Amino acid sequence: MGLLPLNLLNEPQKMLSLISQRQEALSDNIANMHTIGYKRKDVDFSQYLNSGISSTLENKLVEKFGASPIASANSGGENISTEDELALMQKNYLLYNVAVRHLSSTITEIKTALNVSANG
Repeated sequence: MGLLPLNLLNEPQKMLSLISQRQEALSDNIANMHTIGYKRKDVDFSQYLNSGISSTLENKLVEKFGASPIASANSGGENISTEDELALMQKNYLLYNVAVRHLSSTITEIKTALNVSANG
């Protein structure tokens, strides 16, 4: 085992990756909403978070906001609503803030542990 517990950074890193993927999917939905044959995309956070990689706060956010299907229900793009996609982007932004705060908190904890061990 190394000096730094890098596995502590895995959870926030994976959460930020999911948020980034979801932002890309939502952007694609808006860009292609009038494309015939386009299928709406989204990222299913609950499926990922239920795999054991989550914090209590992130679980509560998923429970409150719900998760969307990872693949589409729309075949022609005609049912994609700009307002709905923008609302999901706003929720994604809130999840991003939670993930960044979690990452910042984890880094602060690691720094504190290193300072304590260096002084002890």
